[in-house]
Amino acid sequence: MERKQTRQIHIGPVAVGGGAPVSVQSMTNTKTADVAATVAQIRALSAAGCDIVRLAVPDMDAAKALGEIIRGTDVPLVADIHFDYRLALEAIRQGVAALRLNPGNIGGEERVKAVVREAKAAGIPIRIGVNGGSLDKKLLQKYGRVTAEALVESAMEHVRILEAQDFYDMKISLKAHDVPLTIAAYRLMSRTVDYPLHLGVTEAGTPTTGMIKSAVGIGSLLAEGIGDTIRVSLTGDPVVEVRVANEILKSLRLREYGPTLISCPTCGRTAIDLPAIAAEVEKRLEGIKAPITVAVMGCVVNGPGEAREADVGIAGGKGEGLVFRKGEILRKVPETELVSELFKEIDALLVEKAAGA
Repeated sequence: MERKQTRQIHIGPVAVGGGAPVSVQSMTNTKTADVAATVAQIRALSAAGCDIVRLAVPDMDAAKALGEIIRGTDVPLVADIHFDYRLALEAIRQGVAALRLNPGNIGGEERVKAVVREAKAAGIPIRIGVNGGSLDKKLLQKYGRVTAEALVESAMEHVRILEAQDFYDMKISLKAHDVPLTIAAYRLMSRTVDYPLHLGVTEAGTPTTGMIKSAVGIGSLLAEGIGDTIRVSLTGDPVVEVRVANEILKSLRLREYGPTLISCPTCGRTAIDLPAIAAEVEKRLEGIKAPITVAVMGCVVNGPGEAREADVGIAGGKGEGLVFRKGEILRKVPETELVSELFKEIDALLVEKAAGA
C-alpha cells in the first residue's frame, strides 16, 4: 500500500514518518515513581516488540525518577505531561526522548514558550495529543458535539502555538472512543498537515472488545496509508496492547515480527481437538521473534494445500495427523505427537534462519 509521506522526526533512535516503518507504542500503568516496577514493565514491553514507551508524569517525584528509569531501559521514553509545565522541564532535564502534552493546558503562552524552548535545545519532539473526552468547551459549543472537524481544529490551535515558536518537530494524535469519528478525524488531519500522525482508538475497552475496535480503527487508516506510530489502548496489561498492535501491522504486511499462526475454524471433518492444539501451539510460540508462519489445520483433505504458504504446519486426521512444510507432506504422526513433531520442525527452521542471517 502507498503510505502518505510525512515529515520525519526522531524519538531517540526511532525514526517516525518520512517513510520509516510504522512503530508500536504503549504506555506503562505502574506508578512512575516506582522505578523498579516501571523498569520491569518497560523491559517486558520491549521484549514483546514495543518501540516507544510513554510514561505518566503526574508529579515531581515521577519526573525526577525518569533519569534512573532511562538508564535501566533500552527503548526511547516519552513523558506524558498535563497542567504543570515544570514537570515537562524536569522531564527534559532527566533525558526523555520526547514529550506528550496539550499546549493549551499547561498554564499560558509564556510557560508553553519555556517548554518549547527547552525541547528545541534538547532536540526532542513533542506529540500534540487531542482527546475527544477533553475537548475545549468553546469547540463543543461551536460544533454542538465532538466531531472530526472539532478535533482537527483543536489540534491545529496547538500546532500553531508551537509553530509560532519556530518549532516543527512534532507529531499529532486525535483520539476518541468512537471508531468512525476517529477514522474521520485522522483522514481530515492527514489532508491538512504533513506532520506524522500517531494512531489510536482511546478508551477502547477490555481486550475482548478493545482489540476489535482498535483493529478496525487503526487498521482502516493504515490500509489507506495514514499513520506513522500506533498505540492499542486496552484495559489491563500493556504487553497485550503491544501484541495486538504487532498483529495489526503484520496483517497489513507492514511489519515482520514474530510468528504468524494460521488456524482453521474447524468443520464437521475435524476429528482432533483442534482448539486445544492451536492454543498449545500459540502458547509455545510466545517469545519467538523470528517472522515464521505456522499452520494448525483441522483436516488432511485441504489442510496442507490451504496453508501451503506456511513455513511449517500440521493437519489433523482421525487420531493422527500430517506434519507438512510449504505444503509438502513430511510425515504422518499420532495425534498425541502432533505438537511435539511440529516444534521439531520449527526448531530446525529457526536454526536454518539463524544460520542464514
